Amino acid sequence: MEIVIIGSGNVAAVLGRKFKAAGHHIAQVFSRKASAASALAYEWDTESTNYKSLVNKNADVYIVAVSDNAIADVTDDQKLQGKVVAHTAASVPMEILKGVTDHYGVFYPLQSLRKDMSELPEIPIYFDGSDEMTKKTLEKLAHSISDEKVVEAGDDGRLKLHVAAVIVSNFTNHLYVLAQEYCRKEGLDFKQLLPLIEETASRIKAISPKEAQTGPAIRQDTETIQKHLEILKNHPQLKNIYVLLTGSIQQMK
Repeated sequence: MEIVIIGSGNVAAVLGRKFKAAGHHIAQVFSRKASAASALAYEWDTESTNYKSLVNKNADVYIVAVSDNAIADVTDDQKLQGKVVAHTAASVPMEILKGVTDHYGVFYPLQSLRKDMSELPEIPIYFDGSDEMTKKTLEKLAHSISDEKVVEAGDDGRLKLHVAAVIVSNFTNHLYVLAQEYCRKEGLDFKQLLPLIEETASRIKAISPKEAQTGPAIRQDTETIQKHLEILKNHPQLKNIYVLLTGSIQQMK
């Protein structure tokens, strides 16, 4: 397929690399950040522009990979009738693109993506479209870059999925941040915890998270919990979270 990438950030960069690796042609990169668009265009041996009026009108698919609050701004005066145009946001209705084309949709990659990734990750893709042609086109595009799940999901389904994604990714990483800060203050090496982190993450590939739960809270080990809380008196933010999560785990049945 001939594809125009609108955006030059993490999602745009990784998806563009996946498209190119799958044999698609990146016809153009458009971004308001001229230098970033130019860098990606150089990497993909294509052209770039930072002017909306110069966006290539001859591609098959336009992937709008920008922040949620920028989607309307970068597409507000684009007229791409007959073309498939999809944004990559989980929590934005696809109707935001209704004025751009009759064939609008969503191409949501359920993965934490970074422009500097040394290897292209596996990416489950959730898609939706305004009509069957759009859906079939986006589904075909998704299968070309993903060996993981490719699933049709409406606005409500994607939003609910995004909530779960925030919990397992963003919230979990925040706990790593707090644990690393705790280790720093207590003179401990956070890297000693990396094997435990990797084992815990790999375990839930075989059993459910509930079955994988260990620790003093699930054992109702109040003596150990009190010792931990005593240590955490000097770490009030972490102590509050410890109390909250301990109570939540103890309520599990």
